[in-house]
Amino acid sequence: GSSDVDDDLPVGPLGLHQLLPLLPCPNRDHHPGGLLINAVVLLVLLLALDVCIAAAISLLMIFVCGMATYGASKQHATWIIPFFCYQLFDLVMNTLVAASVAVYPSTVQDYVRHLPENFPYKEEILSVNRVCLAIIVLLFIGCILAFKAYLLACVWNCYKYVSGRRNTEVLVYVTTNDTT
Repeated sequence: GSSDVDDDLPVGPLGLHQLLPLLPCPNRDHHPGGLLINAVVLLVLLLALDVCIAAAISLLMIFVCGMATYGASKQHATWIIPFFCYQLFDLVMNTLVAASVAVYPSTVQDYVRHLPENFPYKEEILSVNRVCLAIIVLLFIGCILAFKAYLLACVWNCYKYVSGRRNTEVLVYVTTNDTT
Protein backbone atom coordinates (compact mmCIF):
# COMPACT_ATOMS: atom_id res chain seq x y z
CA GLY A 1 0.00 0.00 0.00
CA SER A 2 0.87 3.61 -0.17
CA SER A 3 2.36 5.40 2.81
CA ASP A 4 1.56 8.92 4.02
CA VAL A 5 5.09 9.24 5.39
CA ASP A 6 8.11 10.54 3.46
CA ASP A 7 10.77 7.83 3.28
CA ASP A 8 13.62 10.40 3.37
CA LEU A 9 13.00 11.40 6.99
CA PRO A 10 16.11 10.89 9.14
CA VAL A 11 14.75 8.35 11.61
CA GLY A 12 17.49 5.78 11.63
CA PRO A 13 17.50 2.22 10.38
CA LEU A 14 13.81 1.63 11.01
CA GLY A 15 11.36 3.41 8.78
CA LEU A 16 8.92 5.83 10.34
CA HIS A 17 6.02 3.84 8.93
CA GLN A 18 7.25 0.80 10.87
CA LEU A 19 7.42 2.69 14.14
CA LEU A 20 4.08 4.50 13.94
CA PRO A 21 1.86 1.58 14.91
CA LEU A 22 3.93 1.17 18.07
CA LEU A 23 3.03 4.65 19.34
CA PRO A 24 -0.09 4.93 21.49
CA CYS A 25 -2.80 7.09 19.97
CA PRO A 26 -6.30 6.58 21.34
CA ASN A 27 -7.86 8.68 18.57
CA ARG A 28 -6.03 7.11 15.61
CA ASP A 29 -9.19 5.50 14.25
CA HIS A 30 -11.45 8.50 14.88
CA HIS A 31 -9.65 11.22 12.95
CA PRO A 32 -7.56 11.10 9.78
CA GLY A 33 -4.72 13.14 11.28
CA GLY A 34 -3.76 10.47 13.84
CA LEU A 35 -1.00 9.11 11.66
CA LEU A 36 0.42 12.57 11.09
CA ILE A 37 0.25 13.41 14.80
CA ASN A 38 2.10 10.18 15.63
CA ALA A 39 4.71 10.97 12.98
CA VAL A 40 5.31 14.41 14.49
CA VAL A 41 5.52 12.99 18.02
CA LEU A 42 7.99 10.32 16.92
CA LEU A 43 10.12 12.83 15.03
CA VAL A 44 10.21 15.15 18.07
CA LEU A 45 11.19 12.22 20.31
CA LEU A 46 13.98 11.16 17.94
CA LEU A 47 15.32 14.71 17.64
CA ALA A 48 15.24 15.11 21.44
CA LEU A 49 17.12 11.82 21.75
CA ASP A 50 19.75 13.06 19.27
CA VAL A 51 20.14 16.28 21.28
CA CYS A 52 20.51 14.32 24.52
CA ILE A 53 23.15 12.04 23.01
CA ALA A 54 25.05 15.02 21.60
CA ALA A 55 24.90 16.77 24.98
CA ALA A 56 26.14 13.64 26.78
CA ILE A 57 29.04 13.22 24.35
CA SER A 58 29.93 16.90 24.71
CA LEU A 59 29.94 16.68 28.50
CA LEU A 60 32.05 13.53 28.35
CA MET A 61 34.57 15.25 26.07
CA ILE A 62 34.77 18.26 28.40
CA PHE A 63 35.39 15.87 31.28
CA VAL A 64 38.11 13.93 29.40
CA CYS A 65 39.84 17.16 28.32
CA GLY A 66 39.68 18.42 31.89
CA MET A 67 41.23 15.18 33.09
CA ALA A 68 44.10 15.56 30.62
CA THR A 69 44.69 19.16 31.65
CA TYR A 70 44.62 18.26 35.33
CA GLY A 71 46.92 15.28 34.77
CA ALA A 72 49.45 17.37 32.88
CA SER A 73 49.42 20.18 35.41
CA LYS A 74 49.57 17.99 38.53
CA GLN A 75 52.00 15.45 37.04
CA HIS A 76 49.54 12.52 37.07
CA ALA A 77 50.31 10.54 33.92
CA THR A 78 47.35 8.17 34.20
CA TRP A 79 44.92 11.08 33.90
CA ILE A 80 46.26 11.79 30.39
CA ILE A 81 45.52 8.30 29.01
CA PRO A 82 41.74 8.74 28.39
CA PHE A 83 42.43 11.78 26.22
CA PHE A 84 45.14 9.87 24.37
CA CYS A 85 42.72 6.98 23.77
CA TYR A 86 40.09 9.38 22.45
CA GLN A 87 42.59 10.93 20.06
CA LEU A 88 43.73 7.50 18.90
CA PHE A 89 40.12 6.43 18.29
CA ASP A 90 39.46 9.67 16.38
CA LEU A 91 42.54 9.13 14.21
CA VAL A 92 41.49 5.55 13.42
CA MET A 93 37.94 6.63 12.53
CA ASN A 94 39.21 9.37 10.22
CA THR A 95 41.60 6.90 8.61
CA LEU A 96 38.62 4.64 7.90
CA VAL A 97 36.83 7.59 6.27
CA ALA A 98 39.88 8.18 4.07
CA ALA A 99 39.98 4.49 3.17
CA SER A 100 36.30 4.52 2.20
CA VAL A 101 36.87 7.54 -0.05
CA ALA A 102 39.85 5.78 -1.64
CA VAL A 103 37.90 2.56 -2.22
CA TYR A 104 34.61 4.17 -3.28
CA PRO A 105 35.44 7.52 -4.95
CA SER A 106 31.85 7.99 -6.14
CA THR A 107 30.64 8.40 -2.55
CA VAL A 108 32.01 11.95 -2.50
CA GLN A 109 29.73 13.04 -5.33
CA ASP A 110 26.81 11.12 -3.80
CA TYR A 111 27.37 13.02 -0.56
CA VAL A 112 27.51 16.37 -2.37
CA ARG A 113 24.31 15.52 -4.29
CA HIS A 114 22.44 15.10 -0.99
CA LEU A 115 23.53 18.50 0.33
CA PRO A 116 20.93 21.30 0.37
CA GLU A 117 20.33 23.14 -2.91
CA ASN A 118 21.66 26.41 -1.48
CA PHE A 119 25.03 24.84 -0.57
CA PRO A 120 27.77 27.10 -2.01
CA TYR A 121 29.50 25.83 -5.17
CA LYS A 122 27.45 22.61 -5.19
CA GLU A 123 27.07 22.57 -8.99
CA GLU A 124 30.76 23.36 -9.52
CA ILE A 125 31.80 20.52 -7.20
CA LEU A 126 29.48 18.09 -8.99
CA SER A 127 30.95 19.09 -12.36
CA VAL A 128 34.45 17.95 -11.31
CA ASN A 129 35.57 14.48 -12.40
CA ARG A 130 34.78 12.00 -9.60
CA VAL A 131 38.33 10.61 -9.45
CA CYS A 132 39.82 14.11 -9.33
CA LEU A 133 37.33 15.09 -6.62
CA ALA A 134 38.23 11.99 -4.62
CA ILE A 135 41.94 12.84 -4.90
CA ILE A 136 41.28 16.40 -3.67
CA VAL A 137 39.24 15.07 -0.74
CA LEU A 138 41.93 12.49 0.06
CA LEU A 139 44.61 15.19 0.08
CA PHE A 140 42.47 17.29 2.42
CA ILE A 141 41.78 14.31 4.70
CA GLY A 142 45.47 13.40 4.54
CA CYS A 143 46.40 16.87 5.85
CA ILE A 144 43.87 16.49 8.65
CA LEU A 145 45.21 13.02 9.48
CA ALA A 146 48.78 14.32 9.58
CA PHE A 147 47.77 17.10 11.96
CA LYS A 148 45.83 14.67 14.17
CA ALA A 149 48.82 12.30 14.22
CA TYR A 150 51.04 15.23 15.26
CA LEU A 151 48.64 16.12 18.10
CA LEU A 152 48.53 12.46 19.14
CA ALA A 153 52.35 12.42 19.27
CA CYS A 154 52.28 15.60 21.39
CA VAL A 155 49.93 13.99 23.91
CA TRP A 156 52.06 10.82 23.95
CA ASN A 157 55.23 12.88 24.54
CA CYS A 158 53.45 14.72 27.35
CA TYR A 159 52.48 11.38 28.88
CA LYS A 160 56.04 10.07 28.59
CA TYR A 161 57.44 13.29 30.08
CA VAL A 162 55.03 13.26 33.01
CA SER A 163 55.48 9.55 33.70
CA GLY A 164 59.29 9.87 33.42
CA ARG A 165 59.31 12.87 35.68
CA ARG A 166 57.14 11.04 38.17
CA ASN A 167 59.62 8.14 38.29
CA THR A 168 62.57 10.43 38.98
CA GLU A 169 61.21 12.85 41.53
CA VAL A 170 64.58 14.40 42.29
CA LEU A 171 67.18 14.93 39.63
CA VAL A 172 70.70 15.29 40.93
CA TYR A 173 73.17 17.20 38.84
CA VAL A 174 76.82 16.64 39.67
CA THR A 175 79.20 19.29 38.57
CA THR A 176 82.86 19.51 39.33
CA ASN A 177 85.30 22.31 39.00
CA ASP A 178 88.14 19.92 38.46
CA THR A 179 89.93 21.01 35.30
CA THR A 180 92.85 18.64 35.59
